[in-house]
Amino acid sequence: MNLADFIDHTLLKATATPSDIRKLCAEAREHAFKAVCVNSVYVPLAKEELAGSRVLIATVCGFPLGALLPRQKAAEAAASVEAGADEIDMVIDIGAAVSNDFGRVQADIVAVRSATEGKILKVIIETCYLSDDQKRGATLAALSAGADFVKTSTGFGTGGATLSDVTLMKDALKGGAQIKASGGIRTREDALAMIAAGATRLGTSGGVAIVTGGENRTSY
Repeated sequence: MNLADFIDHTLLKATATPSDIRKLCAEAREHAFKAVCVNSVYVPLAKEELAGSRVLIATVCGFPLGALLPRQKAAEAAASVEAGADEIDMVIDIGAAVSNDFGRVQADIVAVRSATEGKILKVIIETCYLSDDQKRGATLAALSAGADFVKTSTGFGTGGATLSDVTLMKDALKGGAQIKASGGIRTREDALAMIAAGATRLGTSGGVAIVTGGENRTSY
């Protein structure tokens, strides 16, 4: 198994600098990661740095709180696509999910889906804040809205990906969308366990350590 094919090499820290992004992109090119995931301000730089490679450019939307109007998220996503993003990782309306208002959750996702036709849409449900029933409801809302992936976490909440959450998502989706596990995946063993549970993409700042067996000193 080539773990690099599963990895979104990620740097979303507020303090990330252009030199940090160039380093991230160089690592992604060297190790042939599936994608880099950066804040939208760095999409043009990542596009420039990765020109001629097969590495995709992912960015985030409504990140990390999800607490924007649907039209704001849609505008943000559309601007990121125009700037060169191949994939959008959006955060749901977490408060709506906590309130069991999955119609509102779905409408929020539909707004972003309509602005990202032809691009990969990953929907972050931030599992650490939700009960199992709410995780299931949010997962099904994402599926109904046309998401390509459901994603566990932002990496900025109170917890990251767990095997039980990936299993829950897999059971709910029944093959209708893919799963991205994100947050706290730092070792090869972590990565392999998430893939075995059903994840087809991994969001991590520790991609280099995972594929080389080295020590991971980075974080989101």
